[in-house]
Amino acid sequence: MTIKSITPFLWFDTQAEDAANLYVSLFPNSRILQVSRYGEFVTGKAGQVMVVDLELAGQRLTFMNGGPNFKLDEAFSLSVACETQDDIDRLWDALTEKANACGWTKDRFGVVWQINYAGLPQLMQDQASIGKVMTAMMTMIKIDIQALKDAAAS
Repeated sequence: MTIKSITPFLWFDTQAEDAANLYVSLFPNSRILQVSRYGEFVTGKAGQVMVVDLELAGQRLTFMNGGPNFKLDEAFSLSVACETQDDIDRLWDALTEKANACGWTKDRFGVVWQINYAGLPQLMQDQASIGKVMTAMMTMIKIDIQALKDAAAS
């Protein structure tokens, strides 16, 4: 078996291009690769954006404007590992429409994001720190790196 890649494919109603443009503006090493438009084969949609292929931080994704039949939800999320609190704050502010616990948030397009600390696995390297770090994280909406570090050190 030869597999070239696995690409996340997200279904939007009509906002695929707007979402792609926002995300590309937020993440380094990101770009729109291609925009395909509906042709005459779909009544009433000729010329409208059908598919957007993009890269976010080097990860390829495909977005499709497929109509209102399916909705994005928390069963699928994009996880972002941030090195600094400034990065967490910037992305949180730009993406958050509806905040949830532990760094999870939903944006205005319905995409669910996990905006987290890249150093989290290192903070939970031993059994003693796992519970402390997880307990601290469970009290958070937006991730607070210093509070996670303090919990691990306590």
